[in-house]
Amino acid sequence: MFSTLFAARSLPASQAAERELVRQENLAIAAGLRRQDPGLLDQLIVRHQHRLMRYLLYLTGNREESEDLFQEVWMRVLVRGGQYDAKARFDTWLLTIARNLVIDQRRKRTVQSLDAMIESAHNDEHSPEFELAADGPSPLEEYTGVEDRTRLAAAMMQLEPNYREVLVLRFHEELSLEEIASVTKSPLSTVKSRLYRGLALMKPALAKV
Repeated sequence: MFSTLFAARSLPASQAAERELVRQENLAIAAGLRRQDPGLLDQLIVRHQHRLMRYLLYLTGNREESEDLFQEVWMRVLVRGGQYDAKARFDTWLLTIARNLVIDQRRKRTVQSLDAMIESAHNDEHSPEFELAADGPSPLEEYTGVEDRTRLAAAMMQLEPNYREVLVLRFHEELSLEEIASVTKSPLSTVKSRLYRGLALMKPALAKV
């Protein structure tokens, strides 16, 4: 059933029909998580693993930390899956879990918010480079070559975390502005402001692509 629903999303459909298909898929996922269906969890991991890892890498800038968080995200999905009510898309709910875990981990290190990650993004000249997880190019990357992707990723990592996060969610993960507001728990106006500001800061790098 889940495989059929997942495959069906790629078929052409009207917007109304597609929304209904997504709704039915979310309901099926919610029911499966309540049953703690191991087969469903395996399918969800396969389907979302690359997007989730890419998001974590952009938030943390550290592969080892991202891999630890990746495992913890799926453990939380397994344990708290019954809390998913299908009102939001599953991937939006998944990224919200990931973001909360990043914040929790930073707080344990006396860092109170994602804003405090600016210092490491700007000042740590010795931090190792990392490769972003990929399962085919994201929408943003489809129109760029490998060299351009590297340039864009490097430029994005220089942005303040709040700007970087909104750009990643909008152009890599294709979330709507409303969904980004839900994930980041920010007003829609704040999301728009961060998006426009982030694009303005990225303009020199984008001009070279």
